[in-house]
Order: sequence, then structure tokens, then C-alpha cells
Amino acid sequence: MTTVENLITTLEGSIVTLEPLRAEHAEELWAAAQAAEIWAWLAHLNLRERFDLWMRLTLEAAEAGKEGPFTTREAETGRAVGSSRFLNVRPADRVVEIGWTWLHPSAWRTGANVEAKLLMMRHAFEALDCVRVEFKTDARNERSRTALAALPARFEGVLRNHMIVPDVGQRDSAYFSVIAPEWPAVEANLERRLSPR
Repeated sequence: MTTVENLITTLEGSIVTLEPLRAEHAEELWAAAQAAEIWAWLAHLNLRERFDLWMRLTLEAAEAGKEGPFTTREAETGRAVGSSRFLNVRPADRVVEIGWTWLHPSAWRTGANVEAKLLMMRHAFEALDCVRVEFKTDARNERSRTALAALPARFEGVLRNHMIVPDVGQRDSAYFSVIAPEWPAVEANLERRLSPR
């Protein structure tokens, strides 16, 4: 992995643009976070106090170089529709995790998540020289597990009683990964999935 300073930059696609998350994005992200169905498996950011804490911790982690958060925007309109980030950054091991991904339901099934994963993984493998990109989700979240398997990311197992998530409770986490030799096939699959759009 090159340097943590290279972790985050604007990533542009035809469906979404991933822009480094900044404090001035707070109100538009708050507006995007209002749909209750987003938060079935995550801490409920549609509560103002929880959202403000998430925003503060996100900016602190970015400032410290520990995470690389993005505001996800519709490429056509520029409207903020969610967020994702690089986290659990391990430069010495050339590994990052992609996570804390959420999208307003208006962006579901539009290719936004597929393209965001393509852009972030391309940046991780090609710009950051990662050898592994990992993902984790609530083991009960079938929608997320299906999406990760469709990348395809390899299922690696479940860590039991892995974490406590506010509003959700005790969570088992399902882990997935893509490693560098698998990236060309994963990239081709994601590009194929996006091509009809």
C-alpha cells in the first residue's frame, strides 16, 4: 500500500461519484439518511443525535488517517444519496476494508452500489496496491450477503458475538474478501453487470 494520504480521492463513475466526505456535507447526508429501511442492520442514523455523533467520529477518523469516508452522489444530479468508506486500514499488510455503506432507497437497484464497489476496489487494488479488500456484514443481513457474493467476494466465515451495534444489538459478522489475484475477474464481472445500464 502506498501511503494513507492516498487513501481517499474523488472517484467518478457514470452512476455515482464518490467524493471525500467533508463537514459541509452534513445536512445533505442527514436528508439522505431519513428512510427508516436503510437502518435495519446498522445504527439508526435517522436520529439526529446519532447522525451528529457518526459525522463527528467519521471526520475525526478521516483526519487521523484511519479511515477514508466518501459521500456518495448521483453522477447525473450531484444529489447526495449515501456514504461508504475505507476502514480498518492496514498499510503494513496492504489491506483495507470497504464498509459503513448505506444508500437512500431511491438509489437501490440502480447500479449505484455495484459501481461504488467497482470504483473503491479499483482504487484499492490499483492505486493503493492492496493485496486484500475485505467486507463484513451482519450475518443475518441476507441482502448484503447476497450482494457481496455477487461481486463475487469469497465468504470466509462468521465471527460469532463479534460486535454490539446500537439499535441492532449483539451481532455475528459474516466476513468476505477479494484478494489481488481475483481482482481482474471481479472487475470484469462488475463491469459486465454495469454495461447494460
